[in-house]
Parts: sequence; structure tokens; C-alpha cells
Amino acid sequence: MMRDVNSYNKVILIGRLGGNPELRYIPQTDRAVANFSLATNERIFNPTSNESDIRTEWHRVVSWGKLAEFSEKYLTKGKQILVEGRLKTEKWQDRDGNQRYTTKVHAQNITLLGRRDESPEGDRSYAESGGGSEDFPPQSKAMPEIDTNEDDEVPF
Repeated sequence: MMRDVNSYNKVILIGRLGGNPELRYIPQTDRAVANFSLATNERIFNPTSNESDIRTEWHRVVSWGKLAEFSEKYLTKGKQILVEGRLKTEKWQDRDGNQRYTTKVHAQNITLLGRRDESPEGDRSYAESGGGSEDFPPQSKAMPEIDTNEDDEVPF
């Protein structure tokens, strides 16, 4: 694939799942695909009223293959995650024959965030290009243990 040197399609979102991922398999290829929604919040300050409101933006996310299976197994409604991927706009036709467009985030990496007790044991991240083992998450993608001691520096 040839890429324009002056363009780059990369999305990084941190938010909470609006529901459990919906997993299905493409009949011709038996490839897994998972769809889910992700909510991100932004605090907007109104100087006139001296109050702030929270604005929620909903994102449609799709994951493929092993990442889709990881999504279905480990992601649940309300869980906080980090998604890295790219934007892709799909064109479709509604019942009345009108052309419609939907922009989705095609996930390439998903990292579980939040409290440790909200997450499954083991690794907390899975990348699309990773994998190999049927056990999820793959051992090669382990996140380093983070010490929550206040005196230590952040390990990155």
C-alpha cells in the first residue's frame, strides 16, 4: 500500500464502553468482527454562567480477527479502555435509497484501563498484529506492572 508522506490516519481514544461488543463471523472467510460503542467526555466551561457541562461524544469502533475475539472476551459495558486505530468512512444506502455515510474507528490496539480489579488477570493489552496463541490476551503483549507508590516516577 502506498501512503502519501504528508498524511497520516491515526486515532487514539480513551473512554468507556457503551455496551458489550457484538461479535460475529464473516460467512465466506470465517473472520471475526466485533462492533462496540465508546463514549468520551469533555468538560466545557461556560464563562457566562461560571458553570461547566460535560459533553459526551459517541464513537463507533470495529475490531477484526483475534482483536475482535479479545474484544468480545474482555470488554464489557462501562469498562474504561484506550483504543488506537484509524478512521474509515463507509458509504451505504438506506431503505429509501438515500446515500448515507458512517465513520468508524478501525481498532488496531486495545488497552484495558481502570482499576486492576475491574480487569481480567494477566495482560491488559492486545494489538491487531500480535497474537499467535488462542489464549487471550497474548503473553507477548503484557503491560509492565505499575507500582502505585506515590514516591516513584511514572514508568514511561
